[in-house]
Amino acid sequence: MGRSCPGTSSLLLADVMSEQLARQLHEEGSPFPEIPDTDLDLTCAPEADTASDLILAQMLQMQFDREFDTQLRREEKKFNGDSKVSISFENYRMVHPYEDSDSSEDEVDWQDTRHDPYRADKPTTTPKKGFVGKGKNITTKHDEDVCGRKNTARMDNFAPEVQVGDGIGMDLKLSNQVYNALKRHCHTEQRRSARLHEKKEHSTAEQAVDPRTRLLMYKMVNAGILENINGCISTGKESVVFHANGGSFEEKIVPEECVLKVFKTTLNEFKNRDKYIKDDYRFKDRFSKLNPRKIIRLWAEKEMHNLTRIKKAGIPCPEVVILKKHILVMSFIGKDHVPAPKLKDAILSSEDMKKAYYQVLNMMQRLYQDCNLVHADLSEYNMLWHDGQVWFIDVSQSIEPTHPHGLEFLFRDCRNVATFFQKAGVAEALNVFELFNTVSGLQISSDNEADFLAQIEALEKRNEDHVQKSGKKNFTYTSEGSPPQLNTDDDDD
Repeated sequence: MGRSCPGTSSLLLADVMSEQLARQLHEEGSPFPEIPDTDLDLTCAPEADTASDLILAQMLQMQFDREFDTQLRREEKKFNGDSKVSISFENYRMVHPYEDSDSSEDEVDWQDTRHDPYRADKPTTTPKKGFVGKGKNITTKHDEDVCGRKNTARMDNFAPEVQVGDGIGMDLKLSNQVYNALKRHCHTEQRRSARLHEKKEHSTAEQAVDPRTRLLMYKMVNAGILENINGCISTGKESVVFHANGGSFEEKIVPEECVLKVFKTTLNEFKNRDKYIKDDYRFKDRFSKLNPRKIIRLWAEKEMHNLTRIKKAGIPCPEVVILKKHILVMSFIGKDHVPAPKLKDAILSSEDMKKAYYQVLNMMQRLYQDCNLVHADLSEYNMLWHDGQVWFIDVSQSIEPTHPHGLEFLFRDCRNVATFFQKAGVAEALNVFELFNTVSGLQISSDNEADFLAQIEALEKRNEDHVQKSGKKNFTYTSEGSPPQLNTDDDDD
């Protein structure tokens, strides 16, 4: 044993490591020769030099490692059994690769090869002639099994997010009907996923903003226009309002407390509101050339111009600071982060309610006569009570009396105001017909609403015919005094 390669011995390592063999090796020992190169191939032939104890120890260790790997293979085979999913003990082996084994010669370690015996072959294509085989064994391309396997293979082309499993490995056969149904479902889910992603990226939800809107808000803070944005204070059908602390802009002092009115970029609510802007001469030409998302920016611009005109006339309303796309920054009506209450929610004494009524009456007259505007959505919900004064807000839908439905909108405003103050117990409150005539200066005599509206529609029709006959009216509208618009590099939609 001492002069032969361990690979040629049929003894186990435990048998050769005995007292007798150790004594024999000690008796035959000689002075240690010079240690040869340790890179010698340890799987040597029988004539390899084993005079060195180091070489001999390495050979013995190799033999021990091989026996360990053999036992490990037995354990691996016992552990996996006949399961199609096997666990490999490869990382625990001592010798890579090993040569000898108690297993049969044709056994293959499935973890070390690319060929999986349980993997079913993909269906072969039918030749151009349309069939294979001869005589009774002819199989055409319409064969049920062939089509079923092909349909299963085609599922690999579905979108990655569609989990199709290992149908090929199971030799699954899908009928054309089932495959087509799955394909339609896959395409439907892809389109639905795309729509949800689009809606998430480009919409402003309740008390939340989309990534592009957040970026615009961050740019305002970085530019120093705003010190910080504190949070949402109200939500509505068309916008979300945030409170912010003002900074400075182009040497202009921004109010200490501001609001950001973020117009919602969802189009569901806007679809029923385009009547307020598409017939407005100030925006009519631009309206027809814009896509719906840019029209929402036009909506914000409309409120900016209306507020500027109202403020110039001395009517209490928020002061515009800056406009950027669909975000309008205005002064805050309130104090110490607490917004002023709506007229509906304000707790007023009889004297204050009477005072508020006369203020509203005067403001409506000045809005119509001096500003040449109709609020078009005036009610106790769009009027605030602050410092003993009524304030008008939400004028994005405000139009001029020359609008084809301007007088109808004014009548609706008068009805809302008259109804509210009459219910509030203001004895001096005019009814809707008297209020309309007082605000507009028209003298329509009727106490019947249907007849009154018929006369209003006749006036609107007469005015519209007059405008059409005299040609397009040349309005001189200047943006002098209008607040600046923030310019940034991103002018994308």
